[in-house]
Amino acid sequence: MSDSFTDIVDAIQPGVKPQPGNLPGPFVRVFLVLCWLSVGLLPVVFAVGDIELAAGRTGTPGTLTVVSCEALGKGRYDCKGSFAPDGGGAAIPVAASPDSEAGDVTRAQLTPEGDRAVKAGTTGVVAALTLPFLGVGLLGFLPYVIMYFLGARRGRRAAVAAGVAITVIGAAGTLVGMVAAYS
Repeated sequence: MSDSFTDIVDAIQPGVKPQPGNLPGPFVRVFLVLCWLSVGLLPVVFAVGDIELAAGRTGTPGTLTVVSCEALGKGRYDCKGSFAPDGGGAAIPVAASPDSEAGDVTRAQLTPEGDRAVKAGTTGVVAALTLPFLGVGLLGFLPYVIMYFLGARRGRRAAVAAGVAITVIGAAGTLVGMVAAYS
């Protein structure tokens, strides 16, 4: 056997097994829970603007025509569009969603900054809910972890069942949102 192969095998061999009850200290536990909470809630907070935009509460309604899409490599695209406001006026050059194709024409909302347009209506709202659903799905098992950290024995089975349900709902919402974004 070569030395490099032996090094790889040694690296994946189990080391010292953690013993039951070996938990991080209380400050580390609080830090971990706060990090987990922030990772789950930040997508919800950051999506509020896009949800309001897609729902028509902010921005200017109109029609987006995708003019061009340039491949950036590795499956990434940069799309440019032309936004025609419903109230009339000159078309505005904007950034279009990278999941667009040249020639696509859709109902859209222009951001208040006037730099990009997003799909409007139900499809746009469902697409904007993709990240919040992902965040909710990530939070599914946090109650169980908190109960485990606190040493609570009662209710952990219910917390696991709720965690599974919340994670499945989050995954389903994320999937539906991605389908809406790419349709």
